[in-house]
Amino acid sequence: MRKLAFATAAAAFGVALATPALAQNGDFSGPRLEALAGYDNLQDGGDGDSEGREGFTYGALLGYDFQRGNIVYGIDGEITDATTKSRSYNEVTAGDRFSVEAGRDLYIGGRLGYVISPAAMIYAKGGYTNARVESRYQPNTGADSELVDKADLDGFRLGAGLEYKLTPTAFVKGEYRYSHYGEIEGYNIDLDRHQLMAGLGIRF
Repeated sequence: MRKLAFATAAAAFGVALATPALAQNGDFSGPRLEALAGYDNLQDGGDGDSEGREGFTYGALLGYDFQRGNIVYGIDGEITDATTKSRSYNEVTAGDRFSVEAGRDLYIGGRLGYVISPAAMIYAKGGYTNARVESRYQPNTGADSELVDKADLDGFRLGAGLEYKLTPTAFVKGEYRYSHYGEIEGYNIDLDRHQLMAGLGIRF
């Protein structure tokens, strides 16, 4: 009887030690801050043959997650910038230059995740995105006569990814997302954006 009681106490002590560690490793709840970087592609959504313009995108994300069992509900707020641009010459007169550059991109949305192991979670996301595009026209008369215009694009974003814990508080992630912009200052457009992102984050 004494041996049985001792074995039971030892087992309970082992579970007590193991449970907090498991809960800590498998916990995906709380606030998080991420640094983001990746591949950016902008293209005309109405042209199936368009290869678009490519560049590098980078930024930061602030989010918060709630976990219930293996299900994780999250909200994200994100700001990024990009090097993606298009240039053309001799558009109106010989020697002129016209360029369009992707600017800052603001995003807010939610995500739904599923914990597949104590260290890994897969998720899908969706929300609102607002991207800025800057156009510059420089005639052959010189830089002093350069014309600059900025416009904000409203759209939506969908994506999916995998988050993996490096430590109980630090993690990395890989994500694909698609954004579509259908309106610019009241005018209908058709612009698609494809991005492959990597993230390094910390959970508080």
